[in-house]
Amino acid sequence: MRRLVYILPILVLAVLGAYFAIGLGRDPQKLPSALIGKPAPQFTLPSIDGQPLAFSTADLKGEVSLVNVWASWCPPCIAEAPMLLKIARDGVPIFGINYKDKPDDAKTFLARYGNPFKAIGADRDGKVAIDWGVYGYPETFVVDRKGIVRERHISVITERDWQSKLLPLIQKLRRE
Repeated sequence: MRRLVYILPILVLAVLGAYFAIGLGRDPQKLPSALIGKPAPQFTLPSIDGQPLAFSTADLKGEVSLVNVWASWCPPCIAEAPMLLKIARDGVPIFGINYKDKPDDAKTFLARYGNPFKAIGADRDGKVAIDWGVYGYPETFVVDRKGIVRERHISVITERDWQSKLLPLIQKLRRE
């Protein structure tokens, strides 16, 4: 019995250590999305200025595009801003979902870092981001011309991500 008192904590610690080691070894950018291969969620969002309609599911049909979920209070979103501007200049339409942001803060962000978005919807309560399965910011989705989600990119889009993963997929989808 006395031996069990010493062995049990060691066993518990070993099991927890193995659990955390496995979890830390996984790449968080490779988490699957339940939306891949399915239609984009149905939504209608007002603009960040409070105008009635700024971005809805209907906007995602007709051309291959990106949907980027961002916020002014998100430091990685600041880091990603120049890359999104480059992508937009290269002719890829980007739609924005502004997550739980104050309208003035969102407008200040866009004035300071540039506006790559074809349209922006204000997701003030965060429900649309939840429908997309977003759990971190920024997140970007590739949507084909039929409105089907084809890829999910978690975190900042780097030049390497763009050249090796996202741009080739967009080019392929444009040829289909």
